[in-house]
Amino acid sequence: MVLRKHELEAKLSADKQLVKNGVLREDNPLDLSDDFDQLIEACRRADLKRVQELVVSKGVNINAKNKYDYTPLNIASLCGHYDLVQYLLESGALCERDTFEGERCIYNALNDRIRNLLRKYDFSKSTDPLQPWAAHITSLLYRTTPKTHDITIAARESLQLHKFFLAARSPYFRKKLQDAPGSTSWKLPETIPVESFSITMRYLYLDNMPREIVKPWSTCTEEEVLTGVDKISKQLEVTNLWDALLSGDDRRMARQRHQDEVVRAAQQLGTFFRERILGAKMRVDVNRVHDVKWRHDNSIFADCLLRADEPVDSGENGSEPQELSHGIPIGPSVAAQTPDHDSRPKKAVLYPVHKAMLIRSEYFDRMFKSSFLEAQDSEHLHIITIDCEPKVLELILSYCYTEHMDIPLELGLDLLYAADMLFLDKVKTKAAVAISTLGNGNNNVLVDRTHTREGEGEPAEAEAEPINVYDVIHAAWDLKVQRLEEFAAKYLANRLEDYIDEEEFAELIEESAKRLKTREETDTIELLDDIRHYLSERFRLRFEAAGLEKMLEEEEEINRALAETTLNGTGNAYDEPAPVANIAENNPEESGGISPVEETSGVEEIKGVNGAVRTLNGEIVEDEFASDEINYRILLSKIDTLLEKLNLDA
Repeated sequence: MVLRKHELEAKLSADKQLVKNGVLREDNPLDLSDDFDQLIEACRRADLKRVQELVVSKGVNINAKNKYDYTPLNIASLCGHYDLVQYLLESGALCERDTFEGERCIYNALNDRIRNLLRKYDFSKSTDPLQPWAAHITSLLYRTTPKTHDITIAARESLQLHKFFLAARSPYFRKKLQDAPGSTSWKLPETIPVESFSITMRYLYLDNMPREIVKPWSTCTEEEVLTGVDKISKQLEVTNLWDALLSGDDRRMARQRHQDEVVRAAQQLGTFFRERILGAKMRVDVNRVHDVKWRHDNSIFADCLLRADEPVDSGENGSEPQELSHGIPIGPSVAAQTPDHDSRPKKAVLYPVHKAMLIRSEYFDRMFKSSFLEAQDSEHLHIITIDCEPKVLELILSYCYTEHMDIPLELGLDLLYAADMLFLDKVKTKAAVAISTLGNGNNNVLVDRTHTREGEGEPAEAEAEPINVYDVIHAAWDLKVQRLEEFAAKYLANRLEDYIDEEEFAELIEESAKRLKTREETDTIELLDDIRHYLSERFRLRFEAAGLEKMLEEEEEINRALAETTLNGTGNAYDEPAPVANIAENNPEESGGISPVEETSGVEEIKGVNGAVRTLNGEIVEDEFASDEINYRILLSKIDTLLEKLNLDA
């Protein structure tokens, strides 16, 4: 049904009043906190690393607005930061069609590329980030295979439930099950209709509230069912159940209250995960893992154990030689400190977990549905070994239990491979986003690394690269992650002067060329093409800003005109004026007798211009724009030289 204009205005007015009264939540609330101001500033500067830290680690609301009514997505699209806009959309930024904020966002976008990105996302691909997690929780209420339930509610219609989830969601069940962790059934009082308990469980398991309280075939009245719901909600200490039932006719109110309950459930299960699972992990010697025996009636309600072995680190596990004040070493000599003589045994970490949450991974879902040993009943919990570090496994478990992962860059690649092994596509995507976001370090796309001003002395020591880009590109090829292929190409293009002369870079280009099964003589090299594209984009950002690109085009037209004149016999096509920067080198007398081997501090006197810039080949030019033009051609020339060296044509 389409509302008339006056009806729509009345509805908007009523919604504003509900927001004012605190009944409804505003989609874009005003946020005047320092963290949100930092987020807006990071979006303006395209600081992806800082944006990711604020959104993921500090939980800043990505859809809030500042005192000028700007959201992070508005700022990013207005400033033309494509990668940042893409990250914000993937992280749940709202840009809904037919809303003021949505139309404003696409209208203010700096270029068509960003507008097309917003259209590709249909203005809003911004589903609730917790929606997949909530859908899985709801599915547990109806799933029959694999068997994950461990308690049955006995009534006219039995319900198969999960003790760990009930303990996390209800204080009543937490106390009841803590006193009797081995309980496998709970009898519902006869005075309470089973429909009442079913509605309560649907609420706890994040299912939608039923439109009909009483089914046509039910033997109870609606009043009896609601009375039973009231009793059960008070007994289980579920305080918001009544609000959810009463908001069924208002879709917006029902949606917001359901989202609030999903957030509350995720926080409750997150607390259970940190206290009862991570808090109960066991660190044991590898050769004693088989001695660990856990019964099924444990207080954590775990039904299996996951094992991850700690990496071998001779520096950490080996015994360090101690020294006295006079320098005489005490303890084993350095020669004796080898892995074979390590006095400390290798460690393994065991995590008590629940199959109900592990089956979010297709790997575990297939395992527990099959006839494998891990799916069979046994007296003690099965121990399942996962080939990854404990820290990586904790990230995966955090995703399974809470949907939240704070991924440090140093674990990004390990998490990527582990997620691929466990068929967790969403974790792969999150790992790829973390690598491509944090991997740029403090690099600013608006400031080029080749700008070294004359007179400022030697450039500062190069910042340590945050990642090994060769490992990233190989992981992207192995796991077919397009986002990381693009990131690695852009990363190399932005730092090409540091990598172009390395032997490993040449091997990488050669490997990229061999990825084509049937390579022709003039086939393209995908990685090299991407690097060329991002290299031109790297310099074009500044060319366009100064109108230099147009000047270069005009220069090319003049050169073509000169060439045509030369062909008509009025000049020599090969006569070129000596570069301005090399006049002093070719004729020292005209430069006041300054020899090229003297101090470069005399360059400013030669040039007559302050702030001269040195190019990659050591040439001194007037400004950064001239430097960009020369550096761009130097890097393209080095690429051509590399191809000739590898005997490749691309």
